[in-house]
Amino acid sequence: MSIPHLTEEQVRTWSLEQKDRWWLEQIYQGDMPQLTLRSALTGMLLGGLLSLTNLYVCIRTGWVLGVGLSSVILSFAAWKALSRLRLGREMTILENNAMQSIATSAGYMTGPLAGSIPAYMLVTGAVVPMERVYLWTAALAVLGVLFAFPLKKRFINDEQLPFPEGYAAGVVMDELHRGQGEEGMWKARLLMAGAALSAAVELLRSERILGALRLRWLALPEHWDDLVYRVFTPRLLGTPLRDLTIHLDSSIVLLGTGGLMGVKTAASLMVGGLLNYAVLAPLLIREGIIAGTGFKAITTWALWGGVALMTTSSLYAFLSRPGLIAGGLRRLRGRGGGADVLHRIELPLWVSALGIPVLGAGVVAMGQAWFGIPWWLGALAIPMVFVFTVIAVNSTGLTAITPSASMGKLTQVTYGVLAPGNVRANVMTAAITDDVALSASNLLMDIKPGYMLGAKPRQQAVGHVLGVFAGGLVAIPVFYALFHGDLGLLTSDAMPLPGAVTWRAVAELLTGGLGTLHPTARLAVAVGALLGIALEALDQRLGGRLPVSGVGLGLAFVIRFSDALSMSLGTLIFWLARRSLRPGTTAHRALVENQETAAAGVIAGGSIIGIVIVLLENAVLGP
Repeated sequence: MSIPHLTEEQVRTWSLEQKDRWWLEQIYQGDMPQLTLRSALTGMLLGGLLSLTNLYVCIRTGWVLGVGLSSVILSFAAWKALSRLRLGREMTILENNAMQSIATSAGYMTGPLAGSIPAYMLVTGAVVPMERVYLWTAALAVLGVLFAFPLKKRFINDEQLPFPEGYAAGVVMDELHRGQGEEGMWKARLLMAGAALSAAVELLRSERILGALRLRWLALPEHWDDLVYRVFTPRLLGTPLRDLTIHLDSSIVLLGTGGLMGVKTAASLMVGGLLNYAVLAPLLIREGIIAGTGFKAITTWALWGGVALMTTSSLYAFLSRPGLIAGGLRRLRGRGGGADVLHRIELPLWVSALGIPVLGAGVVAMGQAWFGIPWWLGALAIPMVFVFTVIAVNSTGLTAITPSASMGKLTQVTYGVLAPGNVRANVMTAAITDDVALSASNLLMDIKPGYMLGAKPRQQAVGHVLGVFAGGLVAIPVFYALFHGDLGLLTSDAMPLPGAVTWRAVAELLTGGLGTLHPTARLAVAVGALLGIALEALDQRLGGRLPVSGVGLGLAFVIRFSDALSMSLGTLIFWLARRSLRPGTTAHRALVENQETAAAGVIAGGSIIGIVIVLLENAVLGP
């Protein structure tokens, strides 16, 4: 049986109270065990272990990988085996869901260790004591939880955003735990087939592993257009397409992500990607405004307009519905505003209302005492966190991509204006907005499968906090052991830390403020800001029927064109399947009736084997 969900028409026309009542009556699982001792301990153990894989990948590549799907499957398999050995009973579906919340938050604790923290050490030439790093990163992560829950009502309950990676985790758990009978077994086989296909593609793309196995002849090109370059080099205004990130990836993981996205988001990514990479970038490279080629060079210019577009679009959408905000504030003050039918299971708003200023003050004090951030600059970062969290959550909810690093650079420009020359403050104040927005977005990604499966949100919030402390206890000591106080090892071949290098470089470049940006970049900020407001206002006037969204359009300016293309193609494949495949056929059953299951399998298989491949290529085969 598929997970029940509202139709697009219901999402657009029902009130928040109607949606909450539907969820309470149709989805909520009541007192089914979820945050139990064994789910907490399993999540903390798996999260701690997976935080190390994430730490390694982040040090080598600068990427923070999601570990939710990995932890779900590992936990299910472990307790299934224990059950067969009569050493325990299988977890309930909601215990597994609570476990993945803990494990995922533990895995994401590694982000600052490969970004802002080593960047600060490199800037100052001093090693930050381990206990300070632990308290600092934990405080920012918990602050992210407090910012996230007031937004849950809007983005998950009301707008029903997909949060594709979380959606995939929910589908995987549903198939693993409820796959009974003929239909359940068929879904399970479809899930495994999608995972196996995606995993096989990822393996065949690893020329180094196939070479070690003497199977190099089976290797797939990283991009299908690599075959074209063997014959000739396609160019735009003199720049090769591959230097503009205009590729067609052989990986199918993002095709699965596209299967969980809406057509509107996919169209926005494609339009924005073509505008940025096929029109503006080659023109600006030819004129010398963008120095060099490739994703890093292009994004150095493009992110300013893209982030501005996402900022104004997200804020206009959020603030243009004051009824939802006012109702929440009235309920918080006990003055009516409509009954909240979920008040017994949601995290109370007063927790965030009290916790944000209290913990925020603690963060400001730590920033001043430990990192030399003037208190007024630290205090300014707290309200800025709300702005960037709204943008980050909106983007993550639509595409599973959190553009926190790009938004961190925008914060660095702000502090470059307010405190020119203060590189230390520039790095660590931007870290506040970046790390808190990342934590909030990841929490709501974890909450999404719980919403799909009928879990208690406040228990997932507690689980997320447990994961924060578990991940820090494991990953931070290991990080310090890797360079054992020798700052010369940071950014060495053994610890390249590309994320930290970027943080440091941007801080040093932008300490002069907006004057360091090219005039065209400043113009892009103004155009992007106005366009974001115009698109969102027009969309509301058309009742949500505008074919593009400001957030999707802006996001295309801060991700690779190849990623935007893959996700858009994934959406297109499933859209064509709905319109061309005949009911009753196997293909229709797989791609239309069970679209979420097929897409989730593709995401799960490719993501898990992708982590394994990175570890094998670097840890076993060597750099």
